[in-house]
Amino acid sequence: MPDSSVREIRVVLPSVLQPLAGGQSVLTAPADGPISVGKLLDAVTSDFAVLARRLRDETGALRRFVNVYVGGDEVRRLQGLETEVAPGQEVLVIQSVAGG
Repeated sequence: MPDSSVREIRVVLPSVLQPLAGGQSVLTAPADGPISVGKLLDAVTSDFAVLARRLRDETGALRRFVNVYVGGDEVRRLQGLETEVAPGQEVLVIQSVAGG
């Protein structure tokens, strides 16, 4: 449940992406109200261009090996990048790792 006293949204990154965010495991964005996942990703990656390119392609869509979860649900099963996130909520980014 979102905490109404909190005025930010946390984006939790997997260890494989942390070097692209200056070694941080959590990025935060200020929010006075709900914002879309797309705007949230724009805000938290504004200082990390390589991270932004790793998460989204040249059209702005999530890369197929990147999954973003809000409230335990993958955003592709919700409203995609238009899925709203409220202050106090946590967004989890998971990057699929393929091996062979």
